[in-house]
Amino acid sequence: MRTKTIGNLTTSAIGLGCMGMSGAYGESDRDECIATVRAALDAGITVLDTGDFYAMGHNELLLAEALRPVPRETYQLSVKFGAQVDPAGAWVGYDARPAALKTAAAYSLQRLGTDYIDVYRPARLDPAVPIEDTIGAIGELVDAGYVRHIGLSEVGSETIRRAASVRPISDLQIEYSLMTRGVERDILGTCRDLGIGVTAYGVLARGLIGGHWTKSSGGPGDFRTASPRFAEANLDGNLAMVETLRAVADQLGVSVAQAAIAWVDSRGADVVPLVGSRTRTRLAEALGAVDVSLTAEQLAQIEAAVPVDAVAGDRYPAAHMAALDSER
Repeated sequence: MRTKTIGNLTTSAIGLGCMGMSGAYGESDRDECIATVRAALDAGITVLDTGDFYAMGHNELLLAEALRPVPRETYQLSVKFGAQVDPAGAWVGYDARPAALKTAAAYSLQRLGTDYIDVYRPARLDPAVPIEDTIGAIGELVDAGYVRHIGLSEVGSETIRRAASVRPISDLQIEYSLMTRGVERDILGTCRDLGIGVTAYGVLARGLIGGHWTKSSGGPGDFRTASPRFAEANLDGNLAMVETLRAVADQLGVSVAQAAIAWVDSRGADVVPLVGSRTRTRLAEALGAVDVSLTAEQLAQIEAAVPVDAVAGDRYPAAHMAALDSER
């Protein structure tokens, strides 16, 4: 496994995003998810990304079970906090107050069965709390040994600069794929100016560009059925682009998913794609992207197959888009 550097943290070239293992994409197989985490570690993946609100602690407990026999120094836990969810699963806001985040960290440490979190980050910007206060409080957790590095998620350039003025920031977690390239406007440049890495989630546009999604995919509990890009009015056009990408991938001798992941991987030594595999089969396919080396001409062919201005629908419903500091 190749390595990359985000901030002052060395990680595997790709990481494993674990959200889909806890119901976000519908029912999953617990034993298979645990086997997938362990297979990822065996393959050299070190970064495991989770959030305390992923099925309200379920994901952290699942990871704790998967990691119980694994030496702690062999993996890195990236944990998001602050998203507020009611008993029905509805989003009700964000809370990044210092006292709240320290309490959230205590719960995460307990659920994960660990003494420290490698990267701790607010899931979104809390508009009621200055980012300086949030970062300062995480910094106190760093000083106390409970957190190793501080990260950010889905924030814009101004917020990134303000955060970095308080404490060193390892990385920004943000959606980045062939279908979502807003980070390239100015955020990526800001991160590089400040020596901050990027962990890219949604590299397959939540499966839309993975080569396996069809109009009959999805089901109960799968939040993608409410996503604008998966809506009936937009899906045909988006899937048509996937088929165009498939033709390019076939010429390159790789799968659609491998082409899409390899494209994100090619964005730089400071950009780490997070793959959301929840089965060993999908993980094996994603891992194949690590060995794909693309020429400038091949990258251009891939980008031409999925013109960013041709993608139909936002990446989130309107209410969620409005909460993204990264989109302002």
